[in-house]
Amino acid sequence: MLVFSAITPHPPLLIPNIGRGEIEKIKKTKDALGKLEQDLYLSKPDIILVISPHGSLFSDAFSVNAHTHFISDFEKFGDLNTKLSWNGVDHLAANLRQLVKEGDTPLQLISQEKLDHGVSVPLYYLTQHLTNVNILPIGYSSLDTKTHLKFGEILKEMIMKTDKRIAVIASGDLSHGLTSTAPAGFSKVGKEFDNKIISLLETRNTAGITNMDPVFVEQATECGHRSIVILLGILKNMNYEFKNYSYEGPFGVGYLVGNFIF
Repeated sequence: MLVFSAITPHPPLLIPNIGRGEIEKIKKTKDALGKLEQDLYLSKPDIILVISPHGSLFSDAFSVNAHTHFISDFEKFGDLNTKLSWNGVDHLAANLRQLVKEGDTPLQLISQEKLDHGVSVPLYYLTQHLTNVNILPIGYSSLDTKTHLKFGEILKEMIMKTDKRIAVIASGDLSHGLTSTAPAGFSKVGKEFDNKIISLLETRNTAGITNMDPVFVEQATECGHRSIVILLGILKNMNYEFKNYSYEGPFGVGYLVGNFIF
């Protein structure tokens, strides 16, 4: 049963030991994640499925992490002290593998204890009061967007076949090129891409997001488009309203926090 779905960014600067004073510059994002955490807590999830762009990604296959136990890892960002842990749901990963076998969507099972920051940054904020929740990390691929939408539909089938209460987080930043000092340098279409994504989400235009020109998406230098498309596949034929909790880009990267109310 699907009980919650949302979009979050994943800047490591949100972790106090990493961001320190810089966190104040993305206070809107931090506060929005606090609001989202309350919404998630009230939905009483048993399992959180997190779609991330930064795990073990394969060009020609989606991935699901079937490990039974996970820990956060921010060592490459200089934080050796922030440690959180969650339990996995390997049986659900097996269920997903069986479902994709019935079609032609490629899926790679992996087993890794350390979570990438695309998963662990959102979970740092969203699971503070969900001590017993289980995690299922999902990775997208380099396949076309329509295949990502189809994969989302398969995930929905898996979700609807279980009696567990499942939340889905599409983790991803929008354009990494909003300013000349942005990590990817300035992108002429960065701001346009971010505005278009938000507008299409608010008008429930799944086709508009799925059919975006791949060149336009690539020029925007983003990492959230395919996460969002997978989530929209999960939400296909559902009646929902997208609530934009915050959007900002003080470091040249677009951070969107939004909740799908259904």
